[in-house]
Amino acid sequence: MSLDRTDEDLLAAVRESPRAVAAHDKVAWVGLFAENAEVHDPYGSRAHVGVEAISRFYNVFIAPNTIDFHVHRDLVAGHMVVRDLLIETRMSTGATVSVPMHLRYDLVGTDDGWRIARLAAHWELRVMVARLLRTVPAGLLAGVKLGPQLVGELGVGGAMGMMRALGGVGGAGKRVVGRLFDAGDPDGVRALLDERAVIEMPAGNPVSVAEFADLARDMQWDKMIAAGRTVSVSVRVGASQGVAFVDFAPDRPRITAVRVFLDGDPAR
Repeated sequence: MSLDRTDEDLLAAVRESPRAVAAHDKVAWVGLFAENAEVHDPYGSRAHVGVEAISRFYNVFIAPNTIDFHVHRDLVAGHMVVRDLLIETRMSTGATVSVPMHLRYDLVGTDDGWRIARLAAHWELRVMVARLLRTVPAGLLAGVKLGPQLVGELGVGGAMGMMRALGGVGGAGKRVVGRLFDAGDPDGVRALLDERAVIEMPAGNPVSVAEFADLARDMQWDKMIAAGRTVSVSVRVGASQGVAFVDFAPDRPRITAVRVFLDGDPAR
């Protein structure tokens, strides 16, 4: 993937996050965010907005743990960076859990360089909890400790807001996305879309339903994650690899947007 200077700067800003996490450097990690930044982690839960809220998020989910980022791929489009990765978390009780994830960073330029305006962590809370509970007794103890930490730092409303991530489109959304990628023809694609749906492939490049259907015939995918009203998917299109984000309407199983971040031109 050929990167210009701005792309390199964006990636450098994003790569500071796992460095600060590994060093347990709260000041450095919180300092990566813009003043009114949003952290959606997991996506579909209530957002943590502003420096104080993000600081409290750090206290609960980062400070007590050892977190390793295993990054498979970084993708840049405009002022956005998408990471395809797996995160391994070792908790204070000794429980270790690995979570497949897609991270999307929206960045903004400031006088002090690039800052994160919005971080969306796409992973499945239900899957993580199930894996954690299998690591008994350490996993069960970790869950018992996390509850008071959540309420103490985020309040009852914040703890309940975290639980929103258990909802969303779930398995039904994944099945719809599978049908979208398997459709193979414009009519099949169109039947799954909201009437005002946006399709970008690659991200930032709008394409017609017919163009998408043609490109998707060559699409392969493996990791599929349902978080909130979005399904994210690791994809391969020809020689290009990337991540697709498929957004659903808030009140019905209709697709409102398909944005495919790729490391090359899928038409080549």
